[in-house]
Amino acid sequence: MESIVKTVLRSMSNVNKSQRTFIAALLTTLIVFQGKATYRNMNRYSDMSEKRFSRWYSRSFDFALFNRRIIAHALPENDRIAAIDASFISKSGKLTEGLGWFYNGSVGQSQHGLEASLISLIDLKLNTAFALDVCQTLDQNQKTRVEAYAEQVVEIAPQLQEQGVLYLVGDAYYSKEKFVSPIIKAGLKLVGELRTDADLRWFYEREYCGVGRPKKFDGKVRFEKDLHRFKHVGRLQEGIEIYTKKVYSKTFKRAINVVMLKQTRDNKAGRVLLYSTDTELDALVIIKYYKARFQIEFLFRDAKQYTGFTYCQLRKKFNQHLMEILFDKLGLSLSILKIAQVYERMSKYGAMAA
Repeated sequence: MESIVKTVLRSMSNVNKSQRTFIAALLTTLIVFQGKATYRNMNRYSDMSEKRFSRWYSRSFDFALFNRRIIAHALPENDRIAAIDASFISKSGKLTEGLGWFYNGSVGQSQHGLEASLISLIDLKLNTAFALDVCQTLDQNQKTRVEAYAEQVVEIAPQLQEQGVLYLVGDAYYSKEKFVSPIIKAGLKLVGELRTDADLRWFYEREYCGVGRPKKFDGKVRFEKDLHRFKHVGRLQEGIEIYTKKVYSKTFKRAINVVMLKQTRDNKAGRVLLYSTDTELDALVIIKYYKARFQIEFLFRDAKQYTGFTYCQLRKKFNQHLMEILFDKLGLSLSILKIAQVYERMSKYGAMAA
C-alpha cells in the first residue's frame, strides 16, 4: 500500500517533494496511532514534530484527486455510482469553527456539534464504498445547507464523470429542488427517496383532440386510488410489490421515474417512494442503486471506531499488559537492565501524558 501511495503522490503535479514526503508519513501515522488525531498525539507515533504537523496542515492538499487516483490505481474498473451523506460529530468545546445544530441519526434529533459531508464512490460489484471527498459543514449567510451540499457535489462532478460515474445517490433529505437542479446542471443524474405524500402529477397520455393547447398533465397522483395507473414490475420479496411510472414532480419541476415499493402486512399497507431524474432508468436498477447507498455508513463507522474520529483512548496500561505477556512468553527477565529499558520504553509507546 505504501508503494501505491508514493506512486500516486508522484503523479500529482501540484504536489512538491516536501509535501509528498509529509503526506506519505502522515498516512502511515494515521494507520497506527491511537486516540484523537491531534498534533501532539501523532507526534508520539512518528518522527515528525508538532510544529511540522501544524505547518503542513495549514496548507491545502487535493485529497479528492488523491483518493480518486488511489481508487483507480488499486481497484478494477467495475460499475460505480457516487453517494452523499453527512454525519454528526460530537464536540464539547465552544470555540471550534462550524459549531451548530446538526441532525444526529443515532439519537434521532438535532444536537450541538459539528458535521462532516462525505461524497463516496460505491463499487457495485464489490458492494463497497470508498471515501472520495469530505467537507465540514459550515453555515454561511444567504445560503442554506442544502445549497452548500450541492456546491460540494458540483465542484467534484467533473472528477466523477472522468471515471464514468453518472449517478449520485442521496437519502430523502437531499430531495429538494435547490439540491437536485444544480446536480443535474452539472451533468449528473440523481437517485433518491421521496416523501410518502410527495406532490406528483400524471402526464396526459390520451390522444390530442385538436382543440386548444395540448394538455400536459392529467391530475394529481393518488397512490392508493391510482394504483392501476402504475406499471407493476414484480415482487421484491414476500409482501413487497414494485410499481413504477414516469411522472412530473412539482417540487423538482421536472419529469422523474418514480418507483413505489408497496408493502402489505397484517392488513396494513405502507409504501416507500424511490425516484431517479433519469426517466429511462429501470426500476430494479433504481432499487439496486439506492440499496448500495447504505455502504457509505460503514465509512462513517470506521472513521469513528478505528481512527479516533470522535474519541480518545489511553494506552499506557494496555501496553504494560501486552509487554508482560510478550516478555513472559519469550522468557525475558526484567531484572536485566537492557530488557527493563525496552519494557519501560514500549510501555510508554503512544501513551498520553498524565
